[in-house]
Amino acid sequence: MAAFLCLVSGVVSWQTARMDHPLIDLINLRIAEAEADGAFDNLAGAGRPLPSCDDPENALINRLVKESGGVPEFVSLSKELARLRAELRETGDRTRRRDIMKEMSLTEARIELARKAYVK
Repeated sequence: MAAFLCLVSGVVSWQTARMDHPLIDLINLRIAEAEADGAFDNLAGAGRPLPSCDDPENALINRLVKESGGVPEFVSLSKELARLRAELRETGDRTRRRDIMKEMSLTEARIELARKAYVK
C-alpha cells in the first residue's frame, strides 16, 4: 500500500492505494531516505493547502506553458494586431495601407476564433 495526498473540494487528505509498479519498493525506499535526510523539510508552501486546479488532467502542461511564458493564441494575435495598427499609422503608401487593413481584418477574425476555442 502507498500513501498519497488527495485534494477534494479544497481539503487535502492522505489516501492509501495499492500501487502495482515493479519498482514500488525502490520508490518507497528512496522517499523514506529523502524524508530521513530532511529533503522535505522547509519546502515552499509547507503548511498551506495545495492550489486548486480547474483542469487537473492538463495541470502539468498548463503550468509548464505558463512558466515558459506561453500565452493563449488570442493574446499573441492581439499583439500582432497592435503591431499592424502601429504600422498602419506610420505608412503613407496606399497599396501598403490596403494590404495592412486586409491583414488586420484577417487577424481580427483569427482572434475571435481563438477566443471561442479558448473558452471551450
